[in-house]
Amino acid sequence: MSLFGRSLEDGDRLEVAGAVVRLKVHNRARRVSLRLDRTRREIIATAPSLRRLPEAAAFARDRAAWIADRLAELPDAEAVAPGVVITLFGQPCRLEASDKPARLHPATGEAPACITARGEGAAFANAVIRVVRREALRVFTERTAFHCGRLGVKLPSVTIMDARARWGSCRPGLPGKPAAIRYSWRLALAPFEVADYVAAHECAHLLELNHGPRFWAHVKALVGDERPHRAWLRAEGARLHAFGR
Repeated sequence: MSLFGRSLEDGDRLEVAGAVVRLKVHNRARRVSLRLDRTRREIIATAPSLRRLPEAAAFARDRAAWIADRLAELPDAEAVAPGVVITLFGQPCRLEASDKPARLHPATGEAPACITARGEGAAFANAVIRVVRREALRVFTERTAFHCGRLGVKLPSVTIMDARARWGSCRPGLPGKPAAIRYSWRLALAPFEVADYVAAHECAHLLELNHGPRFWAHVKALVGDERPHRAWLRAEGARLHAFGR
C-alpha cells in the first residue's frame, strides 16, 4: 500500500494544485522527476520503476507551488464566439453569428475571411470547429497530394484527428491496408508554412519509417529548413490546443 491508501499503477492520475498529475513508469529514468505536458495541460510524474511510483506521487505533492507556477504559464482557453478573430492557415478569419448553417466565407478584396454559424455558446463553438475541421481536411488533402507528387509516391488516404500527443501520423501501405496519413485539425490555426511542414514530414515517412538523415533530406527537399517550424510548434502548440477547450 502507498501513502495514498492504495497501490499506485502506471497511468494513474492525481490532482495537485488544481492540475492533473499523471504517474508514469519509465525504465530508463534514473530518478523521480516532474515535467509539464503543455499539450495535455497536465504534469507528468515519472518514476524509474513501479515500486517507486509512490515516491513520484509524494514528490508531486511536495512540489505543489512549482506545479501551480507551471500552470500559470499556460495560455488561457481561447473563446470561440461571435466577434473573435482567429487565424486560419495564417490568414485572419472573423467569427460571426448567423441564422444559417455554418460555413466559411473566403476573403474578398479588403474584407477578411469569416466563418458564420448559428447557435450560442457551445453550439456556436462546435459549429465553428466543424467548419475549421472541413477546411483542414481540404488543405491537407491538397498539400499531401502535392508533396506525394514530388516524392513520387502514391497518395494515401487523408483524415483529420484531434490527438493531443502528435500533430500527424503516417501508416505506410501494407498488403491489404493502403497507406494513411492523419493530421490534427488544430494545425489549421497555425501559419500555413508550419502546417505544410507537418504535411511534408508525414509524406516523407511514406519513404522512410524513421527520423534518420535520408528522412530529413526528403523533408528539406520539400519545405527547406524545418527547424523554425518545429520551434514554432514547441512554443505555440499549447495555444492551439487551448482553442475551444
